[in-house]
Order: sequence, then C-alpha cells, then structure tokens
Amino acid sequence: MIAMTDLDAAFSGTEEPTERLKLDLSALAAFMAEHVPDAGALESGRKFKGGQSNPTYLLRARGGDFVLRRKPPGELLRGAHAIDREYRAIAALHPEGFPVPRPFAYCGDESIIGSAFYICEHVAGRVVWDPLMPDEEPAKRAATYANAADWLARLHSLEPAQIGLGDFGRPSGYAARNLTLWSKQYRAAEMQHVPDMHWLMDALAERVPADAPTRLIHGDYGIYNIIFAADAPRALAVLDWEMATLGDPFVDLAHHLRPWWLPPAPGAPTLCGQDLAGTGIPAMNEQVERYLSHMGLGAVPDWDWYLAYAQFRFAAMVQGVLKRYADGTAANRTSTHTAKTVAQAAASARRVLEGAGG
Repeated sequence: MIAMTDLDAAFSGTEEPTERLKLDLSALAAFMAEHVPDAGALESGRKFKGGQSNPTYLLRARGGDFVLRRKPPGELLRGAHAIDREYRAIAALHPEGFPVPRPFAYCGDESIIGSAFYICEHVAGRVVWDPLMPDEEPAKRAATYANAADWLARLHSLEPAQIGLGDFGRPSGYAARNLTLWSKQYRAAEMQHVPDMHWLMDALAERVPADAPTRLIHGDYGIYNIIFAADAPRALAVLDWEMATLGDPFVDLAHHLRPWWLPPAPGAPTLCGQDLAGTGIPAMNEQVERYLSHMGLGAVPDWDWYLAYAQFRFAAMVQGVLKRYADGTAANRTSTHTAKTVAQAAASARRVLEGAGG
C-alpha cells in the first residue's frame, strides 16, 4: 500500500490507464456518435487519479470534454459498483437543480468497452482532498463546510416519489438491512481477523434504531466527493452516487462527519483531535446543528448508534478497497488507507457504543 503525503498529487488530475483499464476508443466513439452526437470526434480518454471503486475517465472530444464512469472489469462483489443506479440518481436530481453532472447516456452493453458505463458532462472546479484546507482563509473554510451541510439537507428534503425514485429502494428497514449487507461485504473482503469488527456486528444488530423517514441518500457524502467552484465555496457537482438508495438520512449524516471522527494517518489528514478554534472549520456538533436546522429537526434519536455504525461501515468499505488492491482490481493504484485504518475505525466505533451503554 502506498501512503501519499501530497493528496493533490495523489488524487488530482489524470493519468494514462493501465492496460487492464484502457478504453476501446474506436468502439466508444461509435457509441458516442449515436448517443452523444454533440461530442464530435473522440480524441482521447485518460483516467482520473482519484477514486478507488469505479474507474472514471476524462474524455476529450472535438465538441468538448466529457466524463465516463464504468464498472471495473473482473470478478466483483455482488451489488457493488452500481453504475446503473448511479446514473439513474443523477438523471433524477439534475432537473431538480441539485448539483450533479448533466447525464448524457448509460450503456449496459459490456461488449463496448468491457463493462457497463455512463457518460456525463465534465464539471471543472476543485475537490477538497484535505479536510483541514490548509491553503484557505477561515471564511472560505467555514463557507465550504456550510455549503456541504446545506446540500445534504436539501438532498434529504426531497420526496423520492416526486422525482421518479419512489422505487429506488425498499420503503423501510434500511438501517438493519444495510448493517447486514456491510457485515457480509466485510466478511467477504476480510484478510485478517479484527475482533472489534466482529463485536460490532453483534452489538449494532442488537440496537438498530426505529426507522427514520425514508429519503434518497448518497451513501458516501463528503467534501471529497464534491466539485466546488474554483473561485468560491459553492458546490457545482456532487459525485460518486454508486451507493445511492432510499434509506435512513441519519446514516448519510453520520458518514458525512467522517473527517471529525476518523483518526489521521500518514497521507490521510482528518479533523479528529485538531484544535479547530479560529480555523473557520465547524466542530462536529456545529455541522450537525446546521444540517438539523435546515431539516427543521432538533436532535437525532439514537445518535450514538449512527456514529458507531458510520465508523463500522467505513471500516468495511476500506477493507473492500484493500481486498480489491490485493486482488489487483482497484481502480486506483494508490491508497491512503491500510489495515490499521480498519482497526482504528472499529475500535472507535466500539468506544462510542460502549460509552453509550452498549
């Protein structure tokens, strides 16, 4: 595993794809000529450095730049890399004025480039890889985090049925079902025994909260998945909707707070343990309060469960990345996370639950 100390160098920009991930440009050009006719002649396709799950490419064409997202080739975990669901989510959100890339075409025919893919607009801007935002002024930091909280609340305010997503997931039981899913995903990807993860699978299952109102949730919402305007703390596009579904909005909120609860590691700075006074970056409770204010809510029932579950789920996600890396199927050849990340997140989640009487 390669630890990167320069996050912009590690994850920003494009690179020549490996042989396994190269695109068949001639086949892709024929598809685009039919489905994205304004693109014109396709000139090149380079892979973005960022992202560990679905390979993402910058397509340069005579008519402008486009983005292609695809499933990775090879044997995949069942239910993972849901490119089709991602496309459906952004296609529903774009007409609502929610900041997502404009979708152009989805292709489930794996004979074109070897796996399912979709094409959307290329949104130019900046992605905040370092949550400390060391090169920014306090006012810009504050506005960036506020904008992220506001759009998450806006997402959770939408009625799924009114935007054509009433059947995008089951209407209830999300928390229990998602816990079961990620427990299975973790077991499938486990390469070394982490006792706290197995403790959490049992302890969390015993304390699953009552259903919250079902909403469209992102699944991995954070400032690292938002393209902001280059000159202002304004979200232009929320990315990476592969885990979007109908579910519990508080699971989304707790995961969004990852920078505050995840301990830092080499190449992976976080807000955890940092003195944020005077930085403009809100404390975790302040970020929660801003979200709740926009939602018209006063508190989150069973908040300790949601925080612990977010950390367990993140540990399972990281383990999946580590397994793909070991198997040679990861979209990105670098990672800031190691097996230590899994153990730390699991230990932190256990402390939260035990501190709440779990």
